[in-house]
Amino acid sequence: MRIGLVVTGGVDRSGRERVVPVLLWLIERLARRHEVHVFALHYSSHACTYPLLGATIHDVGRVDGPPGLRRWRLRARLVAALDAAGPFDVLHAFGGMPAAVVATRVARGTGAPVVVTFNSGEFVALADIHYGLQRRWIDRRAIAHTMHEVTRVTVETHFMAERAARHGRRPDVVPMGVDHSAFPLATRAAGPPWRLLRVASLNRVKDYPTLLHALVRVLPDLPDVHLDVVGEDTLDGAVQALTRTLGLERHVTFHGFQPTDRLATFYARAHVHVTSSRHEAAGVVVLEAACAGLPTVGTNVGYVADWSADRALAAPTGDPAALADAVVALIGDPARRHRLASAARAWALEHDADWTAARFEEIYRASVDARKSEV
Repeated sequence: MRIGLVVTGGVDRSGRERVVPVLLWLIERLARRHEVHVFALHYSSHACTYPLLGATIHDVGRVDGPPGLRRWRLRARLVAALDAAGPFDVLHAFGGMPAAVVATRVARGTGAPVVVTFNSGEFVALADIHYGLQRRWIDRRAIAHTMHEVTRVTVETHFMAERAARHGRRPDVVPMGVDHSAFPLATRAAGPPWRLLRVASLNRVKDYPTLLHALVRVLPDLPDVHLDVVGEDTLDGAVQALTRTLGLERHVTFHGFQPTDRLATFYARAHVHVTSSRHEAAGVVVLEAACAGLPTVGTNVGYVADWSADRALAAPTGDPAALADAVVALIGDPARRHRLASAARAWALEHDADWTAARFEEIYRASVDARKSEV
């Protein structure tokens, strides 16, 4: 098949910096058996084309300006890029804005069926942190139109599927699996000291204040505990400042952005992986931790919501006390840590990157057959 993938970014030519690893793992596997072209929207400052992992990347260049004008210009650039590289048997867009919305608008002209994966905040509205595509009428309309027009809709978790169904479309649940060889099973030193790990960008939806306030509550029970934070800081030091305000400097280390090939070391030395997000469509770090045999305690979103309480421990969002209680309980119960980690790892290995590529190939073939039957 000739497959066109439409993404917002995450496919930098380095294959290491500014990438979305699950996308790269999928691209690499699809490219082994198909001709794959990836169209990146609103990413590099100038349009460019380059090879990556057996696929061809067509970056249409960054477009700035008011949202309506920006989408119109992105559509025009995508049409031109598709015309130059096409035709395609199927198009697959990742993320509601702009990839899915723009790809859906141009799909009729290509004649190809369109698969969309919603993997972000398409169905939520968190007004206080300006997050989610249900906050503004123009975005709500765009997502509704996309869901109505495309051939197939997929999401990564049942948590996300429930939210999609409320908006009029029952999707396929297709987890974006990881390359488990990048996160080998580790043997950890017994604590204390105890090491907690958070792998996520420092941004508002990841809710670091809840995590840090939870850590304050953990310390009376586990005074010899340390939190490692791995992720790019997008909040200009606000999280580090809160760490100092709460007197947690000795118990927290910020490691900044780390490429995927350096994450295994962090997963290997941690005892518990902790997430605190207010929303996750999935949470690939939960899968990475699982492959390394590291159990997760987190807020009740994404994979944590799906897996509770057989493969992860869940606490309500925005509740530091509940998150702290779950961490303390799991640290104090090594047998339960082992059971959760083993069950999570078995699931992640079964639904790895190879499984994901094969599942999408099935969806692509079914979509192509359905389009042919309409003609």
